[in-house]
Amino acid sequence: MDKIKMTTPIVEMDGDEMTRILWQMIKDDLLLPYIDLKTEYYDLGLEYRDETNDQVTIDSANATKKYGVAVKCATITPNAARVEEYHLKEMWKSPNGTIRAILDGTVFRAPIVVKGIEPCVKNWKKPITIARHAYGDVYKGSEMKIPGPGKVELVYTAADGAESRELVHDFTCPGIVQGMHNINQSIESFARSCFNYALDTKQDLWFATKDTISKKYDHTFKDIFQEIFDREYAGKFEAAGITYFYTLIDDAVARVMKSEGGYIWACKNYDGDVMSDMISSAFGSLAMMTSVLVSPDGNYEYEAAHGTVQRHYYKHLKGEETSTNSVATIFAWTGALRKRGELDGNKELMEFADKLEKATIDTIEGGEMTKDLALITTIPNPVVLNSGDFIRAIAKRL
Repeated sequence: MDKIKMTTPIVEMDGDEMTRILWQMIKDDLLLPYIDLKTEYYDLGLEYRDETNDQVTIDSANATKKYGVAVKCATITPNAARVEEYHLKEMWKSPNGTIRAILDGTVFRAPIVVKGIEPCVKNWKKPITIARHAYGDVYKGSEMKIPGPGKVELVYTAADGAESRELVHDFTCPGIVQGMHNINQSIESFARSCFNYALDTKQDLWFATKDTISKKYDHTFKDIFQEIFDREYAGKFEAAGITYFYTLIDDAVARVMKSEGGYIWACKNYDGDVMSDMISSAFGSLAMMTSVLVSPDGNYEYEAAHGTVQRHYYKHLKGEETSTNSVATIFAWTGALRKRGELDGNKELMEFADKLEKATIDTIEGGEMTKDLALITTIPNPVVLNSGDFIRAIAKRL
């Protein structure tokens, strides 16, 4: 049959370790037989990031601004052990953090719900979408080790040279300090992205911070959300029959555990990082969580919400069999292909994305799955497939 044509490329960001292996399998078995795939390729594998002094990450983010849609494989954020393992020039920053800082916007993460994989929280009936702010906070923080007694202050120097100071701590012994920031413009983009996504998906929106303790930093988030909602969205939400409410992060956690799901939970950057892993794991598996970064100027970057599956990669290098779940990585591709089709008016590409997702879910619901799902499924006598056979089983249904 004729392959589906593409008019505009997708930015393709390759990654690391086991997910890099799966990435190529997905392309070979699920995409290239059916699509005349057009991508602008960037190798975000740790070795090439080191070789280019991380310029390749910056280039891939700028390419996303040019083409509007990107798909990203999981990548390593190096720690001290990784610096030694890969003989790196330095401890490069998180590629995701770099890309998010350039694109701004909000990360929306939602579990892929499949019959036979029941949530750990028994009253959860519908997916819970985490909206994670994608700029600043600890991910762009400055840190310092304090060697001994002394005073640490926050200092703001205005454009006219005027200074204002705030004491952080008067140290009497060694310690540590961290400075972090955000900007109103990014918080406003975050708020609007959340309100628009809630309207698009007809879901209630929750937002939570710790404004009772952080009376300036977190309170600013709360105030900006409320001001924009009251001014621009209150009437639209009422007309759509959905609600927005703010609560403290600890109250939100308690509410989430007792809820049925089916809403968007907006979180600051770190909270969203942690809570999305909690939600994905409780719904079944970290490998069953979609993630899309939506920028305020309409750019989209799709990826799996999990890491590079390091342990399986080391087994793979030894020639041992692995049973690695590729579902979220497949859904990263389908999300990007569907959005590319939507933006280009390419109905065939959109339909292909729908069919590939259905084939993936039908494979699992038909009792064929990777080991992580077989351990938790309620489907009797599941067939446990290795990494490659699972992808090939999906290809058969496709």
